[in-house]
Amino acid sequence: MKITTNYHTHTYRCKHADGDIDDYCRAAIKKGLTTLGFSDHTPFIDNKWLAIRMNINELDDYCNALDRAQVKFPELTILKGMECEYRVESEDFLRDELLGNRNFDYLVLGPHFFPYEGEYLCSYGGPVNAATLWAYTDHLVEAMQTGLFAFVAHPDLFGNSYITWDDNCIACSREILRTAEQLKIPLEINGCGIRKGKKDFGGIMRYQYPLEDFWSLASEYDITVIVNSDAHTPGDIIDSMQTGYDMAELYNLKLADMTYLERP
Repeated sequence: MKITTNYHTHTYRCKHADGDIDDYCRAAIKKGLTTLGFSDHTPFIDNKWLAIRMNINELDDYCNALDRAQVKFPELTILKGMECEYRVESEDFLRDELLGNRNFDYLVLGPHFFPYEGEYLCSYGGPVNAATLWAYTDHLVEAMQTGLFAFVAHPDLFGNSYITWDDNCIACSREILRTAEQLKIPLEINGCGIRKGKKDFGGIMRYQYPLEDFWSLASEYDITVIVNSDAHTPGDIIDSMQTGYDMAELYNLKLADMTYLERP
């Protein structure tokens, strides 16, 4: 299939990606994209988790660079977004500052951290047993219910550390999928997880994410999915997305219509 959209794109500002906005736009045009959504990791006013996101002082530069690119590359629909951690204390910032004052086109829920026993655990390595898996799930569901987010990035990220597809995985996955169905919020099949390749999990070779058991289960629910690259270099701009679309087709998953984000 011809891939024309990617709504999950990072820049050097997050400190674990390469290239700036213009570099990704040129790559997108070369690959035949018509819509490119940028979703670098949102800063916080208190600069929490600063090692993997821009400083709050860089937010103006990010927005201005996107505004310039929209003029510079008229053949490409460029959308202004952010991939966000959900924190109750930051909800007003996401709603009032990003979606409100700065008129962002969309926010992405990217669950990289979740609260557990008074502290935050990282979703990479954090969900290792029933208690931590449920903490991840409960936090994700709470964030989805805010109505702030256009879609959920890699909802199955827990697969990177939760080894076995067991009853806990099934129950937590069903909770996420039920919530997505009720709220009509799309879930993402993530290309970055595909690019990381398959690894040995208890004798089973599989991706850390996307977790095929999760998406097989998703076929039982009336949900929609979005396939994105989660690009961290310009060369990633559509990389691994075809595999994601193949997975969606394999499990008879309906693709989300995200054109409503493209404001007239």
